[in-house]
Amino acid sequence: MTEQSTPQPTPAGAPEPEAVRWFGTSWVERGSDYWLRRVLVPIGALAAAVAVAFVLRFGVDGVKVSNSGGFVYGLLLAAIAVCSCLAALRTWRLLAEGRDALTGWMADDKSLAAVWVIGCVGALVAYFVRSLTEAPGEAVARARYRKATERHARKAGRPGRPGGKPGKAGKRKG
Repeated sequence: MTEQSTPQPTPAGAPEPEAVRWFGTSWVERGSDYWLRRVLVPIGALAAAVAVAFVLRFGVDGVKVSNSGGFVYGLLLAAIAVCSCLAALRTWRLLAEGRDALTGWMADDKSLAAVWVIGCVGALVAYFVRSLTEAPGEAVARARYRKATERHARKAGRPGRPGGKPGKAGKRKG
């Protein structure tokens, strides 16, 4: 599933599309394998979310069986719910806007790693919902590819040295 299907060959110097996880570069042309993956990815994300929720349930049941008290049990459920919401929000923004758009607490991977692990159900549900509309991360990759293609077209249309100013070839800054 991680193999990359390459679109039609691009001219020399033209930008290459970046690969999207699980889709390779099939998102550019949207071929038959793209649509197959568009069906399989949400099913896989939903199945993973159900499996992780099942594992979390064992942990919660373990706390319940230990007779720690209603407060501890409620606190654990609240922590899982908050972590799931935060992870879902972060995943949604990550897939919609890209890693560069994450700022503040959302961009912090290491110190909030426990939050992302506990909230992985929320992240997987956000991934599932996002994959119903497009390949997760496709909008970001498509925007970058479009910008790079437009920039390349502008450079290719200019005569002379791209990026250089005419008449300054022999002068040195001193």
